[in-house]
Amino acid sequence: MAFLIMGPRPEGMEGMLDVSALPRLNALLNSTCTVLLLAALWFIKRKEIARHRITMLTAFGTSLLFLVTYVIYHWFKAGPKEYLGEFSTIYYFILISHIILAVFIIPLALITLYRGWNMQVEKHKKIARITYPIWLYVSVTGVVIYLMLY
Repeated sequence: MAFLIMGPRPEGMEGMLDVSALPRLNALLNSTCTVLLLAALWFIKRKEIARHRITMLTAFGTSLLFLVTYVIYHWFKAGPKEYLGEFSTIYYFILISHIILAVFIIPLALITLYRGWNMQVEKHKKIARITYPIWLYVSVTGVVIYLMLY
């Protein structure tokens, strides 16, 4: 992922595609994922396993779509957006924690989904207690970062 965003790319890629709408789309996808994650927790607390499963798969699909649009945005845009606000310490704390935790979401989510799908209930619960708060934090802070930048 980092290689795709920061690594070498063919000359002339920057600006070939208008990606100006993608940050807003990405914030919408993160917001949607947040709502889905909260709904999935509500469903599982009510023992509505089928609804929980569908909601979590939809949250995962939303996160994958975010990942695709995020890579496209950074592939065709010329560098990161600079934060110009007055809360730089808060912004950079949120940004750095968001980036670090986002790295772990893909493998954690895949393992958690696999265990849930295969009804390895105890293993699923154990890892979901780790995955869920991290995934929720990354989704929420993604929106916060967008709001602070734009």
